[in-house]
Amino acid sequence: MSSVAAMFFNLRFVLIGFLFGAAGVTGAVAVGADSAPPVAKKMNVVLVLADDFGWTDLACYGSKLYETPNIDQLAKDGMKFTQNYSACTVCSPTRSAIMTGKYPARTHITDWIPGQMPENPKLIVPDWTKYLPLEETTIANDFHKAGYATASIGKWHLGKEPYYPEKHGFDFNIAGTDKPNTDHYFSPYQIPTLEDGPKGEYVTDRLTNEAIKFIDKNAKEDKPFFLYLPHFAVHLPTQGKKPLIEKYEAKITKDMAQNNAVYAAMIDSLDQSVGRIRDELTKLKIADNTLVIFVSDNGGRVPTTSNLPLRVGKGSCYEGGTRVPLIVYWPGITKPGSVCDTPVISMDLYPTIMSIVGISDGAKNAVDGVSLVPLLREDGKLKRDELFWHYPHYQHYQLGGATPYSAIRKGDFKLIEYLDDKPTELYNLKDDIGEKHDLAGEMPDKVKELRDRLHAWRTEVGAQMPTKNPNYDPSKPEHETPKKLEGSKERTGMVKPAPTADQLLDAKT
Repeated sequence: MSSVAAMFFNLRFVLIGFLFGAAGVTGAVAVGADSAPPVAKKMNVVLVLADDFGWTDLACYGSKLYETPNIDQLAKDGMKFTQNYSACTVCSPTRSAIMTGKYPARTHITDWIPGQMPENPKLIVPDWTKYLPLEETTIANDFHKAGYATASIGKWHLGKEPYYPEKHGFDFNIAGTDKPNTDHYFSPYQIPTLEDGPKGEYVTDRLTNEAIKFIDKNAKEDKPFFLYLPHFAVHLPTQGKKPLIEKYEAKITKDMAQNNAVYAAMIDSLDQSVGRIRDELTKLKIADNTLVIFVSDNGGRVPTTSNLPLRVGKGSCYEGGTRVPLIVYWPGITKPGSVCDTPVISMDLYPTIMSIVGISDGAKNAVDGVSLVPLLREDGKLKRDELFWHYPHYQHYQLGGATPYSAIRKGDFKLIEYLDDKPTELYNLKDDIGEKHDLAGEMPDKVKELRDRLHAWRTEVGAQMPTKNPNYDPSKPEHETPKKLEGSKERTGMVKPAPTADQLLDAKT
């Protein structure tokens, strides 16, 4: 062979090596004129949604009682968000926001379904939507169109049977109904969409078993999947496995703000679920191609848990009602143990997931969310600097529960505007995470700036507003308990009597 011919022969192999190296291809590859470039494998997605799970309900978020080694490991492997917010202070609106990428105020799904009015309200709530309309495009719809297997395994709570998950892009619906919770964590469950297991089987374990079956089936068939795993845990009623309850009873000390052993046992089982899912992904050798997300739908319910240093919890307009954990593990991208302090919100999950998996036309209807990819890659910031909440309802029977309100967070400032005759409140969350110092009287210009922007946003999204109650009786308590709630499981036998909001606010962390 001539030197010139040899040079071109060697150059040919250099170019081939360069091309395949650039494409990320490893191992022996047959090269020929008709060979096609390798096709990237579609990434799987597991989205775990906890119910009523508070901001400090994980060890990696500061809990001294709850043991969560598996979810903590997810944070060690991925990114933990310190200022993630739920779209609402109660569950159904947040779930709709995750599904659609839209503010609850825009979809008019603004309360837990079906909601509850007090006996003597100052305001009448608007005629809001008590189901997820079939006209809405969901994240599952986009996955389904892209050829993914889709499953919703657990709590749905977005309408009765005509609006169940299988009507919104999910191939499978296991345990999802219109109900806000299960009354039975142990089988028999009495859940119409979940066949009872052996007597005494724990529902968190059962949902995990069903999730693993779904993962195994699709891994075997080499089919990409989207698993939505909205656990019933840790919503009331507090029911845990006896050995775990005893474990935490022995651990609790008087100085712990979190001191409910049954609730701790429920968290432990939830953590084990996440561990089992990740172990299965590893066993099947698909962990490196599976995005895993853990998040909550609203703040922890007080006094079942404590959200300190945040103010009160579920049902409240304060940080304890909406600031919740978010952990994202994007294999090969998220820096292990990374932490993000940028404020983000439920609607962001839809466009983020679509962007990560490469469904280019996905999330075009998710108009209120933004992709968190620049934060996960740590190579950029979000252009958005404001978040909003609108809750034209009452949560009278929750500790620190809200009267109708709207709120805006812009930069470090958060403004709460009550829709009745209560004064507006303003807080600097950077300096005052517990919302103890109301700055409204000291900063009238900031109040006006934020209130004007809040009003403009309500108009932009078509937010429904409450109206005055012509039958309101000022001589009676505004938050008188509806008779059908008196003596209910929600109010008796599940948790100890609630301290006042002021007592919690002043409690030691």
